[in-house]
Amino acid sequence: MNLNNLRPAEGATKTRKRIGRGPGSGLGGTSTRGHKGAKSRSGYSKKIGFEGGQMPLQRRVPKFGFKNINRVEYKAINLGTLQALADAKSLTKIAVADLIAAGFISSNQLVKILGNGALTAKLEVEAHAFSKSAIAAIEAAGGNAVKL
Repeated sequence: MNLNNLRPAEGATKTRKRIGRGPGSGLGGTSTRGHKGAKSRSGYSKKIGFEGGQMPLQRRVPKFGFKNINRVEYKAINLGTLQALADAKSLTKIAVADLIAAGFISSNQLVKILGNGALTAKLEVEAHAFSKSAIAAIEAAGGNAVKL
């Protein structure tokens, strides 16, 4: 074997389809583009949402609503969940890190404590937001709510 007789393996390469090179090639004429219409023309690119001249969906459906760019999304955690976590791990202070470790939230989520469920343990709860009923229930149990 020498450099002058190296070849690709048998069947490893295909010959390129040479379109638009006359009728003798079998690929002349319409050059594999079919007959007429926009898709046969050079420079054609399908516009996003184009439906062949029919009124496109994004123009048929009315506009409504808006996106508030100042909206803050919280992950809601109820007092019953905090009580279950405190019982399972025997905690007196529940921070955001404890909720992440327990799998209730991910590290980039904000937490709001809601007042659903019973709280009997005296807990110090750290969160980004609290409902009024949650603060009342935490303080009634002897704990305190710390807003981050």
